Amino acid sequence: MSVDLPGLKPQDIATIRSIALFGRLSDRALQLLAANTQFRSVPRGTTLFLQDEPADRFFVLLDGWVKLYRLTRDGAEAVVAVIGPGETFAEAAMFASGKFPVCAEAVAESRVMTLTAEGFARCLHADDQIAFSMLGSLSMRLRHLVTQIEQLQVQPTPQRVGSFLLRFCPEGSGSASFALPFDKALVARRLGMQPETLSRALAKLRAVGVETQGASVTVADLDALRQFCNAEDALGGDV
Repeated sequence: MSVDLPGLKPQDIATIRSIALFGRLSDRALQLLAANTQFRSVPRGTTLFLQDEPADRFFVLLDGWVKLYRLTRDGAEAVVAVIGPGETFAEAAMFASGKFPVCAEAVAESRVMTLTAEGFARCLHADDQIAFSMLGSLSMRLRHLVTQIEQLQVQPTPQRVGSFLLRFCPEGSGSASFALPFDKALVARRLGMQPETLSRALAKLRAVGVETQGASVTVADLDALRQFCNAEDALGGDV
């Protein structure tokens, strides 16, 4: 890769390139964006923005996890999504010149890339190809989100959980052990299910070599789990 962005690791650049919003940008456009961008590490529990604040920036998550939630009238949290590495958030609110519809909180040690509306506008004035590249990328992202929604509606719950666990596993064959980056209640919300449904799904995954103890997960055979997640009818379907 020919682009050189000072202060960023090669894997950071690869992560940014993997995001639909930036994937089709030229090296020059990416360098221009980086020059108008802030990169920072945030501890777990850090609030990135609050509901109803002016949406004057948007974010790229390079490492860690961020919870997006709304506050109800009685002060309770309603989790909307949990953002993972390589995902963007708050861009729709910023592009619409509105307010943040949710709060954002880091639920793990995280590294974020922040683009302000002012900095983004400077990039557009300097290179109009950025706007055209991003329009194409946003169209691709919309198609990807539609596919994700279809999978959420059709894929059996154990397969959904297995696919989520595979995100933390290395490529290739063999076994893997890791710790969940946040508690199981948030895992369930991210996957669109109740905590008890998640527990039943994890119990069913024991049949394909997945064992959990608290936040610790062990996958005995990665190929077996991948095959299970891609199967049309897995362990009797949904739970």
